[in-house]
Amino acid sequence: MKFSKNWIAGLFIVAGTLVMALPAAEAKFAKAAKRASSFVNEDDVFMSLRDAARHDDAARAADLAARLPNYAVPSYVDYYRLKPRIRDASASDIRDFLTKYEGSAIADRLRNDWLLVLGRTRSWAVFDEHYPKFVLDDDTQVKCYALMSKLSKGMNVSDEARTLLISPKEYGDGCQALMAALVEARQFSADDIWAQIRLAAENNLSGVARRIAQNTDVNEGQIVHAIDHPIIFLTKGLGVGRAAHEAYIVALGRAAKLSYEQAAHALERAGQKLSPQEQAQAWAQIALQASYKLAPDSMSYWAKAKDAPLSYDGYQWRVRAALRAGDWKAVKAGIEAMPQALKNDPAWVYWLGRSLQADGKTEEANKLFRSIADQIHFYGQLAIEELGQKIIIPQSAQAVTADELASVSANQGLRRALKFFGMNLRFEGIREWNWELRRMNEREHLAAAEFARQNNVLDRMVNTSDRTKNEFDFTQRYPSPFRDVMYNTTKALGLDMAWVYGLIRQESRFIMNAKSHVGASGLMQLMPATARFVAKKIGLHDYDHAQVNEINTNIQLGTNYLNMVLKDLDGSAVLATAAYNAGPGRPRAWRSSLPRTVEGAVFAESIPFSETRGYVKNVLSNATYYAALFEGKPQSLKARLGLIAPKGYVQSELP
Repeated sequence: MKFSKNWIAGLFIVAGTLVMALPAAEAKFAKAAKRASSFVNEDDVFMSLRDAARHDDAARAADLAARLPNYAVPSYVDYYRLKPRIRDASASDIRDFLTKYEGSAIADRLRNDWLLVLGRTRSWAVFDEHYPKFVLDDDTQVKCYALMSKLSKGMNVSDEARTLLISPKEYGDGCQALMAALVEARQFSADDIWAQIRLAAENNLSGVARRIAQNTDVNEGQIVHAIDHPIIFLTKGLGVGRAAHEAYIVALGRAAKLSYEQAAHALERAGQKLSPQEQAQAWAQIALQASYKLAPDSMSYWAKAKDAPLSYDGYQWRVRAALRAGDWKAVKAGIEAMPQALKNDPAWVYWLGRSLQADGKTEEANKLFRSIADQIHFYGQLAIEELGQKIIIPQSAQAVTADELASVSANQGLRRALKFFGMNLRFEGIREWNWELRRMNEREHLAAAEFARQNNVLDRMVNTSDRTKNEFDFTQRYPSPFRDVMYNTTKALGLDMAWVYGLIRQESRFIMNAKSHVGASGLMQLMPATARFVAKKIGLHDYDHAQVNEINTNIQLGTNYLNMVLKDLDGSAVLATAAYNAGPGRPRAWRSSLPRTVEGAVFAESIPFSETRGYVKNVLSNATYYAALFEGKPQSLKARLGLIAPKGYVQSELP
């Protein structure tokens, strides 16, 4: 037999390739073998399985799952085996899993994943079969797909869509597809789409705005330019037509983030070319940004906004600006103009009551106060005081019995949660725990909270006990672990122990090894730089950051820092609490912008950072309940909040 030279040369190339590939294959095999041999126990394998599933590595997930035939949580092994291939899985694979684990938290999680796949592929018949069985129904994208399914059947879903589409960060492909479908079905007008573009711009989501803009006759690049380079966009002047005007309004709102005064000047120059409705909408964009900056002239901008439609943030900040200005008529008008879902929020129920009270309508105001006075939170406490009472601890429920405790201790979902907490898988643990709480009555909630206490999962104890509305155990809701350490430390500093416990409850929920996404650690959630600063200030020269989670050290550093900011901010618990969360410079700046002395509640309500705003309210509310527990007598949240007076901004040395 004769072979051509080319064939022989090719054979050598193939052989050489195989020879070269062998070491690589051997290395890959050796790496996999080393990785497999490095597993300490089944939990270690499970953690790797979870990681493989999260990275959509179906082959590795299948291999790891095969190593766990008798794992303590088989449903999660099967879930992590199936999840990476869910897009290609057969309907029978999905149904088999759901049938096997029906009624469990992880089955509902897989149904959520499956509904997203069905929505993306527009498989509405199967989607409609599974959606009613999605118990939590807490995924905005799935809700958008559900409306698309209705729309595909000729139903009008525009009102439902407007109610749903208020948070662009949660949209994803599903909600953007819904908007396109609504436009095509003529259920969304240009007004709806431009409102969504403005909302995306408010939230700094230029990519979302660009995709929404595909439903308009404007070049999507023009929208991105208006959002990302607003000053340059404005200098080019106002174009002709609806799309050009709307893009200009978006640019005004974005420019106002940098300087609301310059944006106002630009609008005044272009104003005559805009319709009255467009002018009002433009002023609303500027007013919102001025309100975020606590500008004293915010109210004048809101007046020019007239009745322009607003985002949820816009409605709320119009009222906050009026509160800072002490304009109770504007407070009332602003709340009454809110969508019903916002008006029902206890915050706005309370402030509407205050505006009626200021107008002399005492009985109407008291009716509103009574409607929230039984709610255990900041505004419920304030409402109690408006009704002439003080904050007390409700009568404690009958103690949990041994039988009640035994019953919840046997609950397999709660036991799975404990397993996950022990592995520091808090996401899975909380999902399992909360899933079981849905089916419990108040006595069972109290028993589950006690079960959490016995297993030293104090955050679940607090969260679980917080859910009861008629039977209460405030030792569960407001625990005070490490009492001796806390008492001695706060007494030495002259700090209010109730306030410190209120802060810890908000910071870490008593998770001793808690670590935030920004690196804060321990019970009092100390940032590394802050911990080192305080350690140096108090003479803790041998401090190492590895000590930050030690109870004594964490409390010592945290309370000393809190004491420093309290002294630095004239003894105001409101300002010091804000400083602990956002740094001392920010509350100084917020205070310096006050037009007059305001109630502590008004100051807290108008903090521009949503996280810090909620933080301050919760900490002071917690502290009031803790004081009632510790002192055994009625308390005043209003007294604790005090008054906040304007003062010049001074840069503090504190970090």
